[in-house]
Amino acid sequence: MKIIAFCGAGIGTSAILKVNAERALARLGIEADIEATDIAGLAVAAEDAQVILASPELVKFIGKTYADVVVIENYFDLDELTRKLEIALG
Repeated sequence: MKIIAFCGAGIGTSAILKVNAERALARLGIEADIEATDIAGLAVAAEDAQVILASPELVKFIGKTYADVVVIENYFDLDELTRKLEIALG
């Protein structure tokens, strides 16, 4: 399973989201590859992704995808990440 942590520049925010998503998945006992990316790399990264994690303001940049787009309001809120990933991953 592949999950994309998406941010505008692909430097800090997506790395924070990636680490916290890994923690949330560990809580759920789910293993997945999580890749941090930016707007420029999103199309290629998302080709085989099951889930894309993004902030509300970046959703408009995602475009057409077969992945579930999960909007994360607070990248530091492990409870939010855990809850939303659990719903997305069933």
